Amino acid sequence: MSSLMTHTGHARAILVLGLPLIGGHLAQFAIGLTDTVMLGWYGVDALAGITLAHSYFFVFFMLGSGFAMAVMPLVAHGLALGDDRAVRRSTRMGLWLSVLYALIIMPLMWWSAPILGLLGQVESVADDAARYLRVAGLGLIPALLVMVLKSYLAAQERTQVVLWITVLAAITNALANYALIFGNWGAPELGLQGAAIASVCTQTVALVAVVIYVLRVLPEHDLFRRLWRPEPEMMARVFRLGVPIGLTTVAEISLFAMSAIMMGWLGTVPLAAHGIVITIASGTFMIHMGLGNVATIRAGNALGRGDRAHLARGAAMVSLLSLAFAALTSVAFITVPEPLISVFMDGDDPQRGAILAIGTTLLALAALFQLVDGAQAVALGLLRGVQDTTVPMFVAVVAYWAIGIPACYVLGFVLGWGGVGVWLGLVAGLACAGVFLMLRFWRRNVVRPVAVAA
Repeated sequence: MSSLMTHTGHARAILVLGLPLIGGHLAQFAIGLTDTVMLGWYGVDALAGITLAHSYFFVFFMLGSGFAMAVMPLVAHGLALGDDRAVRRSTRMGLWLSVLYALIIMPLMWWSAPILGLLGQVESVADDAARYLRVAGLGLIPALLVMVLKSYLAAQERTQVVLWITVLAAITNALANYALIFGNWGAPELGLQGAAIASVCTQTVALVAVVIYVLRVLPEHDLFRRLWRPEPEMMARVFRLGVPIGLTTVAEISLFAMSAIMMGWLGTVPLAAHGIVITIASGTFMIHMGLGNVATIRAGNALGRGDRAHLARGAAMVSLLSLAFAALTSVAFITVPEPLISVFMDGDDPQRGAILAIGTTLLALAALFQLVDGAQAVALGLLRGVQDTTVPMFVAVVAYWAIGIPACYVLGFVLGWGGVGVWLGLVAGLACAGVFLMLRFWRRNVVRPVAVAA
C-alpha cells in the first residue's frame, strides 16, 4: 500500500508541476500555430514559405536554447543545496551565452535565401522564407533570453507564471498577426512579413513581462545587478552543459527540418500538407516536452539530495504518464484526421482535396512516432536533470543524423515511397533515440548508479 501511495504521490506532484509547464509549451506552440493557420488562410504559397522558414529558424533557436535548458538543472541543483549564489550565477551566464550566440547567428537569418537555395528548395518558396527570416531573426535575442528566465523560474517550481507569460505572448501574437498579415484594423497588409513583425513584437512583450516579474517577486536573487560582469567559471560550466543539450536538440530538430526540405523536393502541395501535420504533431509533443521539463527539475532536486530511490520512482511515473498521453493522441490522429487538418485551410482553396489526401496518410504515420517521440523527450529530461548530456548528444546524433535522415532519403526517394517514406524515416530515427536514451538513463542511474560531481 505504501508503494502505491508513493507512486500516486509522484503522479500528483508531476501533474501539479507539469500541467502549467505543458500549458506554457502549448501556449508557445500556439504562437507558431497562429502563424501557420493564418498564413494557410492567406494562401498555400505563404503556408509553404512559413513551413520552410519555421524549420530553418527553429534549428538555430533550439541550438541556442541549450544554454537556457542548462540553467534549469543547475538552478534546481543549487536550490536543493540552498546555494542562492549558484542560482544567480548560472542564470546570469545563461543570459550572457544566449546573447553572444544570437549575435553570431544573426547573419544566417539575413542571408537565408542562398542557403535554402543550395538545399534544393524552389526559388519562390526560398525567397518567401527569406523575407520572413530577415525580420523574424531580430527576435532571436529576446526569444532566447525569455527561455533562460523561464528555465530559472520553472526550476523554482514557479510554473504558473511561466504559463501566464506565455499565454500573454500567444494573445499578442494572434492580435498582431490578424492585423499585419491581412491588413485589418487599419494596418498594412504585409502577409509573411507581417507574421515576422508580429513574432518579434511577441517575443519582446514576453521578455518585458518576465523581467518585470523577476524584479518584483524575486528581489532576493538580485538577478540583474552587475549583469555586465562575466563569471568565467560558471560560464564555462553552463557552456559545457548547454552545448551538448543544444546539439542534442538541434540533432532532432534538424531531422524534422531535413524532412521538410525533402518534402519540398516533392512540391508545394506535399510541403504544405507536411507543414500542417507537423504542426498538429508538434502540438501534442508539447505534452511530452512539459513532462520532460518536470523530469529535469525533479531529477535535479533528487540528485542534489542524493536520493536515488526518489529519482527512480519519479522517472518511472513520468515515463508512464508520457506513454498514456501518447496513446490517447495517437487514437485521435487515426480516427479524426480530416477535421484536424481542415482547421489549417480555407474551405474554398482549390488544392484542399490534394492536401487532405496527403495529410491524412501523414497523420496516421505521426501516430506511430508519438510513443517513441515522447519516450526520447522524457529520457532527455531525466538525463539533463542528472547533468548527463555528452553521451546523450552522441546517441542523438547517431539516431537522427546517421539513421533518421538517411532513412528518410532512402525510403522517400531511392525506394520511391515519396512522403510516406520520408515520414517512415522520421519514425526510425525517433525510435532509435527513444530506446537508447532510456537505456542510458536506467542503466547509469538505477541499475548501476554513477556519482555526479556537484
